Order: sequence, then structure tokens, then C-alpha cells
Amino acid sequence: MAAEHRHGYTGSAVRSGIAELDALLGGGITAGSSTLIVGPAGTGKSLLSLQFLATSVARGERAGLFVFDEELGLLTSRAKSLGINIDAMRKAGKLVVQQMDAAELSPGEFSHRVRSSLDQDNIRTVVIDSLNGYQAAMPEEQFLILHLHELLQYLNRRGAATLLTVAQHGMMGDMKQPIDVTYIADTVVMLRYFEAMGRVRRAISVIKKRTGSHEDTIRELRISGKGIAVGEPLMEFQGVLRGIPTFVGKPAPLMSAQ
Repeated sequence: MAAEHRHGYTGSAVRSGIAELDALLGGGITAGSSTLIVGPAGTGKSLLSLQFLATSVARGERAGLFVFDEELGLLTSRAKSLGINIDAMRKAGKLVVQQMDAAELSPGEFSHRVRSSLDQDNIRTVVIDSLNGYQAAMPEEQFLILHLHELLQYLNRRGAATLLTVAQHGMMGDMKQPIDVTYIADTVVMLRYFEAMGRVRRAISVIKKRTGSHEDTIRELRISGKGIAVGEPLMEFQGVLRGIPTFVGKPAPLMSAQ
């Protein structure tokens, strides 16, 4: 029970190392809180969470990565192409990585593994990728949310910064997700595709943050061989979250293709 553990909460800011992203989040996410990253497939949810994980390790802290959906070798390769070396962090003893098999793992067993890693390895940043795979271990939504709530409460009270991803159905327009856990998370980050100037682009926004203020803007998100980049607020567009925005300004504020 999470209520039995009440120590370790710090409330300090956990930054991503990307100035524009940290500004969007009101200075970063908060230690002792949970952050949910939602969006359709391919928008960069996993890589965004790994950015925080890598920055945590660079600060000298330990982190934990629990992967449900993607094959670990593929995730490692994708992350390395963007400058995030998962293997190097593991070999240095700074990162605990576990591949989860939802077909062979109950939610209770998963919670125990996360807690054991937190206690034994003193991890300060936890990434769970994704809740879609976690749901496969327990189709009954009401019980899954109960397990998840207790796990997040425990991690929060131990002062860990927890990042969770969930894939939504669809690509543009109204998005649906298999389970609604946005009210459980302290911070909710939304990723979206949108079409502009003949190209498919990504947008990022923060829907809520219980632990402090945040920007209410929508910014462009770009993923390239140089890593993750976040642009200036899309002040010249309306309807970005619907997927097909209307350009209402003069100079185009979008990021260049380079």
C-alpha cells in the first residue's frame, strides 16, 4: 500500500536539457510526480521520455526503463541514432532496463519489479513504455487503474519522477485511447500530428500540471538525427490540435527542415 511509504518527496524540477521543452513545462517536470505522454503512434512519446531519462543519468542519478511494447534492441537502436546511448548507460550501472512480457506478467508482479528496482538500485527517474502493454496484462480497466494509482503514489512518495506513455487510436482529428488515466497523472503532455505547408508535422502541448504552472501554448516538435528539437509557440496557426490548422499570420513560424 502506497500510504505506508511517506518519505523522499522533494518537489525539485527535473529538466529535459531542451530549453524550449522545459519552458513549455514551466521549468521541467517535478520529482515526486508522474507525467503522462499521450499521442498517436510515431509522434515521439518513447523518445521524449528517454530524453528525460538520459538527462537524469547525465546528472549522476540512476534511472529505470520498463518496456512493454517495443523490442528492446529496436528501441536501443532508435535511441542511439538520436544520441541517447541506452547500452552505455546500462554498462555504466546508471540505468536499469527490463523488457516486460504482458502475457506472462500480472500487474502485481510488475509493481513489485518497479518497487524492487527503486529500493535496490535507488533509481530517481522511472519510464514505463507503454500503458497499452500494461493494459494487456489486466483487461479489466477498473482494477488496472487501481494498481496503477497505487504504483504511482508509491513512486511519488519515494521522490521519483515517473514518465508513462500511452498510444491513442487514430492519426489526426479526435483521438481515443484505450484507458483514460489522464486524471491520475500529475502532468499530461499531448503530442499531435498536423499538416502544414505540404508536410506532416508534430505538435506538443501541456494539458495540465498539478505541481506548478506551465505554458498554454502549442509548439512544434521535430525529431531528426540531431535529436529532439522544440520550436517557438505556433502563434500564427489555429486548429493545430485538430490536425489541419489554418494559417492566420504573416511570416511562417515553422521550423526548418534542416
